[in-house]
Amino acid sequence: MSRSPLNLSRRTMMAALGLGAGAAGLAACGAPNGGGGGGDAESNIRDGFSQADLTVPSEYKGRTPILFWAPFTGVNYEVLAKQFAAFNESQDEIVAIAESVGGYADLNQKFTAALQARTVPDIVCFPEMQWLQFHNSDALAPLDSYFDDEWNLDVYIDNYVAEGKAAGETFVVPFARSTPLFYYNKTRYIEAGLPEEGPETWEDLAEFAPELAKIEVEGRPLAALAVGADDAWHAQADIWGFGGANANEDFEVTINEDAGVEWLEWQRKFIHEDKFGYMAQAAGTDFASGITAGMRGSTAGLTGTTAATEGVFEVGTAFMLSKEGQEKQVPTGGSGLSIVRSDSQDRQDACAELFRFLAQPEKSAEWHAGTGYVPIVKAAADTQTVKDLVAENPNYGVALAQLENARTADYTNWDQGSVTEIGAAQAQVYGDGADPKKVLDALAATLQETLDDNREDYEAVEFEGWN
Repeated sequence: MSRSPLNLSRRTMMAALGLGAGAAGLAACGAPNGGGGGGDAESNIRDGFSQADLTVPSEYKGRTPILFWAPFTGVNYEVLAKQFAAFNESQDEIVAIAESVGGYADLNQKFTAALQARTVPDIVCFPEMQWLQFHNSDALAPLDSYFDDEWNLDVYIDNYVAEGKAAGETFVVPFARSTPLFYYNKTRYIEAGLPEEGPETWEDLAEFAPELAKIEVEGRPLAALAVGADDAWHAQADIWGFGGANANEDFEVTINEDAGVEWLEWQRKFIHEDKFGYMAQAAGTDFASGITAGMRGSTAGLTGTTAATEGVFEVGTAFMLSKEGQEKQVPTGGSGLSIVRSDSQDRQDACAELFRFLAQPEKSAEWHAGTGYVPIVKAAADTQTVKDLVAENPNYGVALAQLENARTADYTNWDQGSVTEIGAAQAQVYGDGADPKKVLDALAATLQETLDDNREDYEAVEFEGWN
């Protein structure tokens, strides 16, 4: 299996950006020059890195413009645009412009190219720990000196705070955070005489699947589960749920040990021998159309999935499944906001004002209600918006309750390239029925090579999220 072009270590990122050993040494120290905001006005200036092209509406001419390359589409982007509009109307000095660039992988590629061209956005938003490759190229500004008594890391849910820090400094504040979630067609479950609360374990799903298969959809048995070719995030919960891990804290890849093989063999058998599941081009689309009775998705899809199935069937949600007797754990997901170092301290300071605005409890609640992303600001849970939402749709309550099981993903999931490799390996089993042991052995070798390459960078982070 070839390595993904997105699999960028600090060393390869330095080369890609044309930066020499001095820049690499600085990155290895774990922090760019100085702090943000009020101290040395030149501390975050990066000469030669100008703002990418953007269009400022005529009514906002004369304001300081800031540009966010947003990895959101559809409903989530629409909600983001409303929040930016509210920010622009709340004051008269800054105009925040959001441009959709597709998804996280698209942003990764586009931002890498922008750094090479030295024409950059002001804000980026990378998932989980994948921001580190850009921190290591000295592209992101530290945020701590912007914090005060009203806006600081204490306002955010604790599980997600450590993922934005490197060597004691903050480079990311939580924003569009999530966990994976098990979605099921509650209407079909009731029709099949199954528990309305859905499955708790993989054994439950195996027991429920034959009953669901008695229901025909378009002349075929109703599938119990649709999986996807990009299920690496869900796979992290899966392997934990079988008592294994992708890697341990000693930087040893363990994905091909017994628990990992057992997990993937279970899914291979469920799909290819029992015929209760299948690999879909788009599991979410198939779920909404009723072809499958189950899928794994993000809490961030709750609002969109609910809207897509309204009047067709009732959506149910449950915690991600585990093997009977094993602990349920889910990886933190989604992304946080980072300021890009550039030629303008004024723009960087303006970005911090936007972050402060989005961290208001009611704004966090609105983002949660509009998308399904976690109400990442602690006080948001006490807003009437969130209380009414949970009362109206208990699925949001399930998503909130599962946060107790959320933890940072294993080191293998800290870079986009390795995530791509894991998804591709799963797809061999899901789609082709390949032997899980052989697939995982080959994958483990690739992941270990990348992890060895990135280990120095990851150690420099001094990550405290597992303590």
